[in-house]
Amino acid sequence: MRTLPGWWLLCVLVASPVGAAPPAAAPPAIPGAGSVAPEVQLCLQHLKPSERDRAAKALGPLESVPLYRVQLEVSPKERRVWGKVQVELVAKGPRPLTELYLRLTPNTRSRQVTLSGAKVNGKAVALELGPEPTLQRVAVEPPVAPGGTVSLEVAVKGTVPKAAPGAESLLGAGGLLGGAGAKGGADDHGAFSATADVLSLVGVVPQVPPVDDQGQPWAGPQGMGDLALYEPAHVLATLTVPSGWAAHATGTPLGEVPERDGRVRYSFAAAAVRDFPVLVTRGYTAATATVNGVTVESHFAPQDAASGKRVLKYASQALTEFEKRLGPLPYTHFRVVQAPLSGGAGGMEFPGLVTVATSLYRAKQDPLKMLAGMPGMEAFEDLLDAQGAGLLAQMGAQVGESLERTLEFTVAHEVAHQYFAGLVGSDPIREPVVDESLAQYAALLYMEWAHGPEVAESLRNEALVMPYQFFRMTGGRDGRADRPTGDFDGGELEYGALVYGKAPLLHHASRELVGDAAFFKALRAYVDTYRFKWACKACFTQELAKASPVNAKALGRLRVRWWEEAHGDEDLGAADLQGLMEAMGGSGGLGGVKLDAQTQALLEQLLPQLMGP
Repeated sequence: MRTLPGWWLLCVLVASPVGAAPPAAAPPAIPGAGSVAPEVQLCLQHLKPSERDRAAKALGPLESVPLYRVQLEVSPKERRVWGKVQVELVAKGPRPLTELYLRLTPNTRSRQVTLSGAKVNGKAVALELGPEPTLQRVAVEPPVAPGGTVSLEVAVKGTVPKAAPGAESLLGAGGLLGGAGAKGGADDHGAFSATADVLSLVGVVPQVPPVDDQGQPWAGPQGMGDLALYEPAHVLATLTVPSGWAAHATGTPLGEVPERDGRVRYSFAAAAVRDFPVLVTRGYTAATATVNGVTVESHFAPQDAASGKRVLKYASQALTEFEKRLGPLPYTHFRVVQAPLSGGAGGMEFPGLVTVATSLYRAKQDPLKMLAGMPGMEAFEDLLDAQGAGLLAQMGAQVGESLERTLEFTVAHEVAHQYFAGLVGSDPIREPVVDESLAQYAALLYMEWAHGPEVAESLRNEALVMPYQFFRMTGGRDGRADRPTGDFDGGELEYGALVYGKAPLLHHASRELVGDAAFFKALRAYVDTYRFKWACKACFTQELAKASPVNAKALGRLRVRWWEEAHGDEDLGAADLQGLMEAMGGSGGLGGVKLDAQTQALLEQLLPQLMGP
């Protein structure tokens, strides 16, 4: 889902208007286009020409991929969104299709988006709630035989809640790590929320969830981790917003059309994507670059232009490195949008579009100012003053340096998610460890490729090892990393330590076992094998075993050890505050600072306050 910059920052603390889009270019010739509906041809512009055959091999005829037609209107002043969504899909499976589900992730905690006027194949039908808050069901009568087409149309209406107070600060809402409270405390990290200049409308487009062998929908969001992932689908969307506002979504932009009432209608076409995020912003500007046929866009507030341009640089660099090793990204456009995420989230990933927290854009300018108001911060500053003059300023400089690394690492993490799970699908609710561990480790690999092994090793310690050690220092218990998001009773603190911290190090251990040649051969094979498909928990281990047969059994044991058992203290080491300070000192931090016993005890008491309630 997202990296958790609070982990990183906490380590440092204890150690010390968008221009109108040009008309879309004429689409390249599509093989067999004469038999493909014009709407699908528009969507296929979003795929690189060289990738269309590969997509068809994985998905079957591209004209048979589900097609969503989305028409939304947005009133930022009233925080309202409304419109219509229609989906056409081909019935699959051995049995006739008798029902369809739609998922609305904003309804996880309360009913913020409603559906009405449902029609199946043009016939009015009743909408039923359940079996969980994010789902609504309609009956398909008469049943549609496998291979037949079904059309479902609904009207959508939603009211967007105000973003949590402090959502644009480094602390977000609920402390550095989103709080260490019970499960479900983090909700959606601002995915469906509004500020004065940004409406994040993630999840407002109802989508058909994947189903299991019994035809039951996959589990929905649990208040922690990612929200949902879907079967690849085409999307044609129009998003109408007031003058002065801009719409951002996944896909190829088809243009902007002024309406008679002064509003502007934006159009997008997307192909074979697993989600369709929508954001609306006021006053944003943009910077663009091109990477191997992919237009990379960075959208940001004017006051954050310097950071926004660095985000573009980091995203372009990461995509360049990943395309070399993981294969080409199949899409023609990739967007990074600044957004006021909350709960300690650094970023959120969706196919073709990711968001990065406003807090990370602004933290380097005045890092200590971003910490103002944090519970326990006043006492922490007093503690630093007691250590000697200038230590607070020194800590501020170190925080700024660390936050810039966090920004680059976060962007790389979200770009990696374009492969894991945007391209290679996995269940983000039942098996979050699959895509998160690979995205986290791929971000670490990017740092190695871009900055060298020494920087990568420092980042491995700061971003993966230290989060686990902090979790243990504050009373958390090691445990199984491979579990559904709803089973992390320790909240975001536990989830971050085990899923973002410990679990990715399975891949590091596997790499050390089989060597670089076999590891990267397997990583590329994993992406090639599961492009546009669903991967399992053991799938990457199986590819590693193919690349290094002699280590097959040992690789299986490693996966059990790192993901299913509790050996974190043995594998990563226990830590105390002084030890962590010395580790941070190795990367230019404040490792030379020595804490007396009384100060160390005080700081240990402050840790729970620094991490939120």
